Amino acid sequence: MSDIASRGYANPDKLVSTDWVADRLNDNSLRIVESNEDPLLYPSGHIPGAVEVDWVNDLNDPLRRDYLDKSGFAALASRIGITPDTTVVFYGDKSNWWATYALWVFELFNHTNAVIMDGGRLKWAEEGRELTREKPVISPTTYSAPERDDSRIRAFRDGVLKHTQADGQLVDVRSPAEFSGEKLHMEGYPQEGAVRGGHIPGASSVPWSRAANDDGTFKNAAELSAIYHDEIGLNPADPTIAYCRIGERSSHTWFVLTNLLGFADVRNYDGSWTEWGNSVGLPIEK
Repeated sequence: MSDIASRGYANPDKLVSTDWVADRLNDNSLRIVESNEDPLLYPSGHIPGAVEVDWVNDLNDPLRRDYLDKSGFAALASRIGITPDTTVVFYGDKSNWWATYALWVFELFNHTNAVIMDGGRLKWAEEGRELTREKPVISPTTYSAPERDDSRIRAFRDGVLKHTQADGQLVDVRSPAEFSGEKLHMEGYPQEGAVRGGHIPGASSVPWSRAANDDGTFKNAAELSAIYHDEIGLNPADPTIAYCRIGERSSHTWFVLTNLLGFADVRNYDGSWTEWGNSVGLPIEK
């Protein structure tokens, strides 16, 4: 039994190990995708055969604050050489923040045949595995994408407001200083992006990083359950919304609750604090 299979996850098939990836670098049924916050990492060295998906340029609309549409996703998928049957293996920096964010966006287009490489870029590098600067030569495919489905795993401002008014489960995954309103961003980043600090009323504070080990891998199911079930009392059967500042850290928590703990209905509020903290009249707590 693999280490991942022994951790008690609800859906262990959504995670793969670095060993698993290393054994399948020449598997044509897979596409390895690196997605980072730092755009300099991929060109400095990446897993052989991996392509880059940039969260700003590839996943977001260039004008509206929204994600790419059906035609944009079809073009991206075709460019990176995948079909609906291709297993996409995501990994990246920041304990897979941006990898889970990219996977979440792919699932908006029903590309659910996607997994996360546990430990991400850090674990691969620390194990001394090969990194290359050579970009793979990809043969484009013809990918017929469905319309983006925002109804299942994405939350919007008005829906979040109704959710809070009904005392729904809400998880703020930012740092404690952001939750309290002391800061508008994480430590070490410019304090910008919102007019007001604080948190959405009724939210529980569970920084995303508590779900990860020091090497970037995910904690086991028992450890995660102690945090989300025992500590803050989340019910896996009840609708849950996670948010952060722009939706990337909360995609990590969305992945944990959905795939590792088996919550039935989890939505990522990607508008997050940059929308809520700038909206006129919305309630804020500190």
